[in-house]
Amino acid sequence: MNNNIFGNYKDAVNRKQLQEILGIGKSLAYKLLQSGEIKSKKVGREYRIPKQYIIEYLQGN
Repeated sequence: MNNNIFGNYKDAVNRKQLQEILGIGKSLAYKLLQSGEIKSKKVGREYRIPKQYIIEYLQGN
Protein backbone atom coordinates (compact mmCIF):
# COMPACT_ATOMS: atom_id res chain seq x y z
CA MET A 1 0.00 0.00 0.00
CA ASN A 2 1.22 3.49 -0.82
CA ASN A 3 1.73 5.37 2.45
CA ASN A 4 2.20 8.75 0.74
CA ILE A 5 -1.35 9.70 1.77
CA PHE A 6 0.09 10.38 5.21
CA GLY A 7 2.40 13.14 4.05
CA ASN A 8 4.22 14.60 7.02
CA TYR A 9 1.77 13.43 9.68
CA LYS A 10 3.19 12.05 12.93
CA ASP A 11 2.87 8.36 13.86
CA ALA A 12 -0.49 9.03 15.51
CA VAL A 13 -3.02 11.54 14.20
CA ASN A 14 -6.08 13.22 15.67
CA ARG A 15 -9.64 13.13 14.36
CA LYS A 16 -9.24 16.22 12.18
CA GLN A 17 -6.12 14.78 10.56
CA LEU A 18 -7.94 11.48 10.02
CA GLN A 19 -10.61 13.43 8.14
CA GLU A 20 -7.95 15.07 5.95
CA ILE A 21 -6.18 11.78 5.22
CA LEU A 22 -9.36 9.91 4.28
CA GLY A 23 -11.23 12.87 2.77
CA ILE A 24 -14.25 12.32 5.02
CA GLY A 25 -16.49 14.51 7.15
CA LYS A 26 -16.65 14.93 10.90
CA SER A 27 -19.72 12.70 11.38
CA LEU A 28 -18.23 9.75 9.50
CA ALA A 29 -14.91 10.15 11.31
CA TYR A 30 -16.67 9.97 14.69
CA LYS A 31 -18.76 7.01 13.52
CA LEU A 32 -15.65 5.06 12.44
CA LEU A 33 -13.85 5.83 15.71
CA GLN A 34 -16.76 5.25 18.09
CA SER A 35 -17.73 1.96 16.45
CA GLY A 36 -14.15 0.71 16.57
CA GLU A 37 -14.06 0.28 12.80
CA ILE A 38 -10.86 2.32 12.98
CA LYS A 39 -9.04 1.47 16.19
CA SER A 40 -7.94 4.40 18.31
CA LYS A 41 -6.94 5.48 21.79
CA LYS A 42 -8.77 8.24 23.60
CA VAL A 43 -6.55 10.68 25.46
CA GLY A 44 -8.70 13.00 27.50
CA ARG A 45 -11.39 14.15 25.10
CA GLU A 46 -9.33 13.62 21.95
CA TYR A 47 -8.87 10.56 19.78
CA ARG A 48 -5.35 9.51 18.83
CA ILE A 49 -5.20 7.19 15.86
CA PRO A 50 -1.92 5.37 15.08
CA LYS A 51 -1.24 5.30 11.34
CA GLN A 52 -1.07 1.49 11.41
CA TYR A 53 -4.79 1.37 12.30
CA ILE A 54 -5.66 3.60 9.37
CA ILE A 55 -3.66 1.34 7.06
CA GLU A 56 -5.47 -1.73 8.47
CA TYR A 57 -8.83 -0.03 7.87
CA LEU A 58 -7.90 0.82 4.27
CA GLN A 59 -6.76 -2.75 3.67
CA GLY A 60 -10.05 -4.09 5.00
CA ASN A 61 -8.58 -5.96 7.98
